[in-house]
Amino acid sequence: MKIVGVIPARYGSTRFPGKPLVNLKGRPLIQWTIEGAKKSRLLSDLIVATDDERIKAAAEAVGVQVAMTDSDLPTGSDRIHAAIKDLNCDVVVNIQGDEPLVTGSLIDGLAQVFIDDAGLDMATLAHPITEEELQSVNSVKVVVNQRDEALYFSRYAIPYSRSKAVDLGTYEGCLKHIGMYAYTKKFLKQFCEAPPALIEKAESLEQLRALYLGAKIKVIRVKEASLGVDTPEDLLRLEKLLSQGI
Repeated sequence: MKIVGVIPARYGSTRFPGKPLVNLKGRPLIQWTIEGAKKSRLLSDLIVATDDERIKAAAEAVGVQVAMTDSDLPTGSDRIHAAIKDLNCDVVVNIQGDEPLVTGSLIDGLAQVFIDDAGLDMATLAHPITEEELQSVNSVKVVVNQRDEALYFSRYAIPYSRSKAVDLGTYEGCLKHIGMYAYTKKFLKQFCEAPPALIEKAESLEQLRALYLGAKIKVIRVKEASLGVDTPEDLLRLEKLLSQGI
């Protein structure tokens, strides 16, 4: 089985323009992600999918293949599909370019489930949820079945619509979703060619399109999320933690 990792990296981020190239302790943010992804044992290839020549140069400087993609592509999944559609591969791992502390073991955890279960369409990550995360619409929740396959994703406190987690004495009704994915090449094509689903538009969560299409999504449990960078404030927080030797 050939498994490829793709790092989608746009220059024009709404909340943090130029984010892939910002300096984090002497290295561009994208370089941190690349160096972490290179430690994967299961990836056959690693590609940066970008729309910007400066990001291309930064990636090539550390020895990574680059696929130039259209700036108008609506999502990271579309950018990844554009990068690999003519590539011979079976599974694609979407490695977020703003996750500088991503590890090879995290990537391999996503990749391994496709080796173990040929019937999967997608896999993603999640970790135990806190009360604060449960109540925040900025935290995406995932409810799973007994086989840890996704039943539904939401920004709201599912499944605690009538009985509160604190009253039931458990937060195990859902997990906090981490937006890192792997897909079969076949399903990624189906996903990108399908129009947005109503449930996807209602929740503003593209993974709901996959469930609408009938995808089998395996949810891999991890202890906690890695530290991502969405805003300049996140970058300052991460610099401080790195300086403290996290």
